[in-house]
Amino acid sequence: MSKMRLFAVLSITAVLLSGCGLIPTSAKPVTIPSGQVQLNLLNPKIPGTNGGRVRFNTKPVYLVDATGHLAPQSRIVTAPVKLASVLDQLIVGPTNIESSAGYSSDVPSKLIVLQAIIKAKIGYIDISSSLASLGRAKEVLAVGQLVFTSFYAGATGGIEISVAGVSQLSMLPDRTHVRVVTGKDCQALLEP
Repeated sequence: MSKMRLFAVLSITAVLLSGCGLIPTSAKPVTIPSGQVQLNLLNPKIPGTNGGRVRFNTKPVYLVDATGHLAPQSRIVTAPVKLASVLDQLIVGPTNIESSAGYSSDVPSKLIVLQAIIKAKIGYIDISSSLASLGRAKEVLAVGQLVFTSFYAGATGGIEISVAGVSQLSMLPDRTHVRVVTGKDCQALLEP
């Protein structure tokens, strides 16, 4: 008797749940009247806050163009702008459209920004792996990408790169090594 009861309960449950998947489809978008949108999804304020709103800002990230120079491309980040969020956009690399136009990135897409803060106008960027493993030319371009992208995120005094908390010397275009790299040091990498 209990097997029969279990079978009946499972059958009824299956029939009831099968109705959950019957969502009508259409070939064209369907407008939902604002009065039928539930859960306060049209509210521009963040739920659970005292009137908080999400605001966005556009910041440049520097990519490598087809000629091997650095060129800015716009990215949207949340405001207030944080150095880490702008660097995350740099690590994502070029969009499909930018790639088809010849843009690339020498910053590895698997790179992880462990910490990125700005103190006294210098950006301190702690990353997961050394850029030296990229080779000289790619390392110089990757450092330049980080310098100029960080500049527009507020690190106007330059950047210092560390790997897992250990400060590194960064290579400049003239093959010298410095601890704090500024935009002036990488000026030769920009478009002429």
